[in-house]
Amino acid sequence: MVHDAADVPVGPASLDSVGVVFDEQRLISDAGLLLAATLSDRLGIEELVNESVWLGYRVPGAALPGRKVLSLVHGMLAGADSIDDMNVLRAGSTGVILGHRVMAPSTLGTFLRAFTFGHVRQLDHVFDQSLARVWEAGAGPGELPLVIDIDSFIGEVHGDDKQGASYGYTRQLGTTRSWLSVPTPARCCTSATARARPTLSAARPGSSTSCLLGLLAPVMPGRS
Repeated sequence: MVHDAADVPVGPASLDSVGVVFDEQRLISDAGLLLAATLSDRLGIEELVNESVWLGYRVPGAALPGRKVLSLVHGMLAGADSIDDMNVLRAGSTGVILGHRVMAPSTLGTFLRAFTFGHVRQLDHVFDQSLARVWEAGAGPGELPLVIDIDSFIGEVHGDDKQGASYGYTRQLGTTRSWLSVPTPARCCTSATARARPTLSAARPGSSTSCLLGLLAPVMPGRS
């Protein structure tokens, strides 16, 4: 930014005479989002969400779910942990590097309130297809030995109307999720997740472990 003489204080500066102003519209506070945006663009995530997520006719916030999901993901990557924090994507020229229109926090809130547990399963399908595309692009282990690490946890929830939740061995209302991590040659992890009723055993058909292995099987040619 170029300053003229009128902007420069005369004499010794003090805190009372210094003002900090962020008024440069070309600045990008979270330029690292460019990597995530490039990856989502090459994998076709926005189009995949548009094809997979359907909230119904005349449902407020149902149109064009792809850009809304990406806005939420990119906002969380930038540190947002509430709907209002999604405004971080509207700072400066951040939207230029994202490859999609940034949606307003109020629009994102309306979109999320339209979700049911079944709609969340539609996002699980998006994750399934995205994982397959990532591995097809070369992120999988290839012909090397495949090591699978499975962990589970129960996320406690509140409210009698909470969908997908039940009581398990912890005697707390919650949802059971299992995480499957696959270390890749680049020493990063490909992760998958699945839900199961808290009362199911991980060794039984239909359990979260079985669901995870079923999720991973389509992207592991010759390993099923």
